[in-house]
Amino acid sequence: MNAKEKGLFKFGPPHIIVFSFFIVILIGTFLLNLPISSQNGESIGFIDAMFTATSAVCVTGLVVVNTYYHWSLFGKIVILLLIQIGGLGFMSLFTIVLVFLGKKITLKGRILIQESFNLSTFKGMVMFLKKIIKVTFVIEGLGAIILSLRFIPEYGFIGGVFRGIFHSISAFCNAGFDILGANSLMPYSTDYVINVTIMVLIILGGLGFTVLIDISKYVKYKIAKFRKKKVELFIMTAHSKLALTITAILILLGAILTFIIEYKNPETLLNLRFDQKILASMFQSVTLRTAGFDAIGQADLNYGSKFLAIILMAIGGSPGGTAGGIKTVTIGALVLAVISVIKGKDCITAFKKTISVSTIQKALSVIMMMMTLIFTATIILTMTEKGIGIQYEFIDILYEVASALGTVGLSTGITPSLSFIGKIVIILCMFIGRLGPITIVLALSFTKLNKKNVIHYPEEKIIVG
Repeated sequence: MNAKEKGLFKFGPPHIIVFSFFIVILIGTFLLNLPISSQNGESIGFIDAMFTATSAVCVTGLVVVNTYYHWSLFGKIVILLLIQIGGLGFMSLFTIVLVFLGKKITLKGRILIQESFNLSTFKGMVMFLKKIIKVTFVIEGLGAIILSLRFIPEYGFIGGVFRGIFHSISAFCNAGFDILGANSLMPYSTDYVINVTIMVLIILGGLGFTVLIDISKYVKYKIAKFRKKKVELFIMTAHSKLALTITAILILLGAILTFIIEYKNPETLLNLRFDQKILASMFQSVTLRTAGFDAIGQADLNYGSKFLAIILMAIGGSPGGTAGGIKTVTIGALVLAVISVIKGKDCITAFKKTISVSTIQKALSVIMMMMTLIFTATIILTMTEKGIGIQYEFIDILYEVASALGTVGLSTGITPSLSFIGKIVIILCMFIGRLGPITIVLALSFTKLNKKNVIHYPEEKIIVG
């Protein structure tokens, strides 16, 4: 390896991933700060443009101005492109462009993709990326068609199609941006077509691309078996099974608890029919999985529902997809570790597979980092948001921070009134939440993730519990 190559490798995948997201945010900030991006023809200002660009690229959905009323068509298209780039990842899209241009993907490029999607191997990266692009556009295309058919009678053909495309991409990328007015999806809280379509898009986007590809392979395998064709045995990975299991448990648990807590709340579920209560509760549980669409006013929720929402937002979706948060598989791995301790087992298993100690160490690291970030950001906001004429409740500030770090985008209404420092804190939370705390730490520390210890010290037991 020559000196030039050694210099390039000083900047590892974490640094390049962080830098690429940062560059896209800066470009988005510049474009959204242009007068042409606003309906009133005036520049929104650097900090608000950066807040919106960060929220779009980090597929969060927190906004300082109403997306429908403030941004022009040009501004809305910029936001939509930023959402799509942020959902798939800039490096992934860049690599695909190189592939279509016939360029060879280097080893470093393959390692970048591996790091971006938390894959265990960099073999077959090009094929994996092609599948991701195909799956993404097929799902978003189907979602756009269904939503467009629903919106066209209300907004006309062009308006209906644009809203269909916008909300399909926003939902699949778990971004939570909407262009339906001041009340988000609340006017459509009883519309089964819109709610179910967006819920399916959110869930699929939040599962992660590796899980989606596994599901598609499993479906093809079952179809082939049903047709009695000779086909190679396909077994879904433990990762996919765990992601699907934890996702289903969290959605059902969140919906049931929301239904119970909000059942008699006149501001949310009380005035809905029983089936509509179930639909709204299910949508609330799904949208808390890093999506951010608001079907029942978050400010009107009971304290119990807000606290439940904070927990679900902090957990987030699954790895390797468009979702943020601690991640379902991370929580699942720790739950299995606890179960193994309770049962007195010396190993941790999931679906007849053993989970490594290093995986548990990484899971614990992610949770500790996320909890530290939530506590730190919340404490800062409790101090910075006092002197602006509005006194926010602690749970609303905690809600805002959890929403930003989980890249959810739901708010109890305090986002537009945040101070300058408050906006900076939330911008950092959204950025860290999208890229993950470990990626950020590695980028800042110039530490290699898989660096082996040369020295091993004597083992000694300590008392815990």
